Amino acid sequence: MRIDEDIRKYAFQNAVLFDGKANEKAVVGKVIAEHPELKREVKVLIPIIRKIVSEVNELSLDEQKAELEKRAPELLYKEKKAREVKLPELIKVKDKVVMRLAPYPSGPLHIGNARMVILNDEYVKKYNGKLILVFDDTIGSEEKIPLARAYEQIIEGLDWLGVRYDEIIYKSDRMEIFYEWAEKLLKLDYGYVCECPPQQLRENREKRQGCEHRDQSVKVNLQKWKEMLNGKFKEGQAVVRLKSSMNHKNPAFRDRVLLRISEREHPRVGKKYRVWPLLEFSWAVDDYLLGITHILRGKDLIIEDEMESFIWNIFGLEKKEFVHYGMLRLKDLKLSKSKFRREIEAGTFSGIYDPRTWTLQSLKKRGIKPKALRNFILSFGMSLTDIEVPAENLYHENKKIVDPIASRYFFVHEPIKIKIEKLPDIKNAYSPLHPNFSERGTRKLKVEDEVYICKDDFERFKGKEIRLKDFCNIRLNEKAEFTSKKVKDIPKIQWICETIPVDVIMPDGKTIKGLGEKTLEEVKVDDIIQFERFGFVRIDEKNKKITTYFAHK
Repeated sequence: MRIDEDIRKYAFQNAVLFDGKANEKAVVGKVIAEHPELKREVKVLIPIIRKIVSEVNELSLDEQKAELEKRAPELLYKEKKAREVKLPELIKVKDKVVMRLAPYPSGPLHIGNARMVILNDEYVKKYNGKLILVFDDTIGSEEKIPLARAYEQIIEGLDWLGVRYDEIIYKSDRMEIFYEWAEKLLKLDYGYVCECPPQQLRENREKRQGCEHRDQSVKVNLQKWKEMLNGKFKEGQAVVRLKSSMNHKNPAFRDRVLLRISEREHPRVGKKYRVWPLLEFSWAVDDYLLGITHILRGKDLIIEDEMESFIWNIFGLEKKEFVHYGMLRLKDLKLSKSKFRREIEAGTFSGIYDPRTWTLQSLKKRGIKPKALRNFILSFGMSLTDIEVPAENLYHENKKIVDPIASRYFFVHEPIKIKIEKLPDIKNAYSPLHPNFSERGTRKLKVEDEVYICKDDFERFKGKEIRLKDFCNIRLNEKAEFTSKKVKDIPKIQWICETIPVDVIMPDGKTIKGLGEKTLEEVKVDDIIQFERFGFVRIDEKNKKITTYFAHK
């Protein structure tokens, strides 16, 4: 019946377009569009479509593609038209565009940092500009401290992403410059040394009133500044504050702290310095001195724009251009360098390559391609709207890259052994390395009457006729019965006779153990392959067993 064929055609197309899972409603829509006369019989049609969609979804994606190519090859390459997203033009571009990356070296870059990195890199390439890598390694913050190993980890992540920077600068090397500008600010009477405890500072801000130190003379402030530098004041006893307005609408902007004392040891300069600038002050100085033309940051950091602009205005400096974007979050994922560092120290995570950290190193370990991450980030452009998307969006971009290059292999997890009775004299089976590229050849699989299959396949299909893919058909039981070699429209499952142990490290940190086909001995470390009906993995180690990292389905 032609309608059945059309249902199958569209079910296979929908499955191929959506990672192996056809959607019943989408298929109904396609069928009705081609056969509008059936609209009044949709209630009769739905059960038929539901059954066919269920059968199609039992097949692997490769099998679905093969069926679609056989039934309707014109639909196989009908991809969803991607929306091209172009980055908006930068405003007030005069001579050379100069931008900066400003990672804080408290750990490696993770996927949450990728948007900042990639957007800066793309804009600099767009305008043939200059990109400066500035390690924002001051210790004015009370919560964070730089880590010696993080500098190299950050560079490692940038190199993997293909980011090319023209210069590396460490803020910890520029402390004398910040001191010089702090003294200038005090001499202009736009800053003062405050000895108020934090609680009093907060109360004064709420009351919109200055403290007793606000009206100190320039001479007194310069003297106290020297005392901060030479050690008379201890950590927490004095800070340099900006004289803004105590009536500013944002309490956090009222006489904001610019420099504070920290007696902690720094991984690069030790205890050479004890007074450290906070980010807004150091950036107001460096964005000017380094010739930065455009400053790219999340819209949640608008107060930093205000602070920099206020300080530039004090010194009569030309204002730089700010470019903003909204927050991008992955659903059900909370990223925190401090959290995963604690988990690593506690031994819960194996290190920065642990997939639960979502570091760039861990994405590389899983087989995520840098081009896929870049395409994923750029697909959202410079929207100011906060966006939350599933990780599947990233996986979809990666799949477009790895699917054509990944050879196929069998992998059986939770293996159980069955015996095939009445099996003819079959020595070997042959399975394609890739279903769409026959020129790559086949894998030669040894055949025996004792076969390993997945436990869940056994439980799902027990008593039914199924096909051991590219081998034969059997009636599945503990003692299975050979039925034929003919290719039928029946469920197909993976199987193995000659085996090699395989571990698959999953995104949640768990390890799935199983058996792979013996031909896996031919793969190389770093290869991306697909375990059929399981997912794409990256080969990490080869020894007496093969260790892999799961990428995605």
